Amino acid sequence: IKPTLGLVSRDGIIPIAHSQDTAGPMARTVTDAALMLNAIVAADPADAASADRPDSLPDYAADLSADAMQGKRIGVIRNYRWAGQNSDVNEVYASALAAMEQAGATLVDPIELDTEGVGSAEGEVLYYEFKTDLNLYLASSGANVQSLADVIEFNKQNPDRTMPIFGQDILEGSQEKGPLSEFAYRKALADSKRISQAAIDVTIDAHDLDALVAPTNGPAWLTDHVNGDSFGGASSSSYAAVSGYANVTVPAGLVHGLPIGLSFIGGAFSERQLIEIAYAFEQATKARRAPDFAQAN
Repeated sequence: IKPTLGLVSRDGIIPIAHSQDTAGPMARTVTDAALMLNAIVAADPADAASADRPDSLPDYAADLSADAMQGKRIGVIRNYRWAGQNSDVNEVYASALAAMEQAGATLVDPIELDTEGVGSAEGEVLYYEFKTDLNLYLASSGANVQSLADVIEFNKQNPDRTMPIFGQDILEGSQEKGPLSEFAYRKALADSKRISQAAIDVTIDAHDLDALVAPTNGPAWLTDHVNGDSFGGASSSSYAAVSGYANVTVPAGLVHGLPIGLSFIGGAFSERQLIEIAYAFEQATKARRAPDFAQAN
């Protein structure tokens, strides 16, 4: 469960970007994840995002029902990253959608979220916030390196140990950014939030949806030291990450022994409804399998 920003305290976490990253429970079942979410939700004066929380929160694990998919309207996202490029992922997605219909959901298909312009804005935010957030953490950590600049310099002094294959272009690009008071950062943050939140909110309202759905990921890829990583297959995590909204991911199937997840995405503080839908999907499909490392290839 990736909760809405502010539901779980981010204090003490080293994020890539504090406007996107948050802690959330990982478990073998939806029920276990919901129980853990109950245990970790708390307002925290050390986390400014806590101020946006609702005054009262539900019991996320109470009265979960295998029939909860009945009557739900689910928007089927078709323009997630790398959509349609992996036939195996397509098959898992199609099977998952069929299971939802069988369980009583109404699918609104296709849904294409309008996120034009969010990529460049989000990238700018990541570079700015990574530097600031890492510096804040290191300054109070007692570590031998006290800043991103120190990390970069250490790597330069020890390239055979720290960078035998890969460089540190991203670290250096982040180091070049100024403080979060700069106009470029403030505009990028505002743009990325406005575009990503509107894409979800407007779509849900226009189609009277209970949730959106997309493949979480493609199968894990090999790291290629010569040609670079072979990314691809599917990716939908950025919708909830950039917007700061809720996302519940559940197992949907396997591709050559490697797990494929399905993400149910909603608006701000929609965790309870997403958990109910995810639980019903889990019970209908029983898609999770224990890892079989001999099968994965």
